[in-house]
Amino acid sequence: MRRPTRTSADRTKLNSRDWTMTASCCNRLSRRAAAILLAAMLLAAAAAGDRAQAQTATVRLVVDYGDGVIKTITGLPWAKGSTVLDVMNAAKDRPHGITFSYTGSGASALLTRIDDVANEGGGGAKKNWQLWVNTSYADQGFGVYEVQPLDVVFWRFTTQEGK
Repeated sequence: MRRPTRTSADRTKLNSRDWTMTASCCNRLSRRAAAILLAAMLLAAAAAGDRAQAQTATVRLVVDYGDGVIKTITGLPWAKGSTVLDVMNAAKDRPHGITFSYTGSGASALLTRIDDVANEGGGGAKKNWQLWVNTSYADQGFGVYEVQPLDVVFWRFTTQEGK
């Protein structure tokens, strides 16, 4: 059996079909490669965003002295695991920051003074430093209470617990 001879028109059709198949295959590869590249870029951007948030995340400290004076210190650095005590120490280093004293450590740390205002001790009419984070009365000691980015640490010199 003899093979039919191909004319130049037949060769053009074959070349065109081969090119279409090759283009289709390349097109699928290009789409897949583009999808992989896009996914990689999105993952990289998300990771960079997390790093940027960690680097630029801050906490605010508000101190209410109970006499009409309130001091606010913004832009205090936050890092994973930061406690209220860490925030207080960062505020000490600021111009017009705060000074403070405390006894104990860790969960038993007790704030005794901010600037020139000291705890007055026990009793109904005595004022003492009390802690809120955001709008919640603290249920842990300030030496272990971990803060989150954008939290507001609020110390109030007052007579009633949680008021």
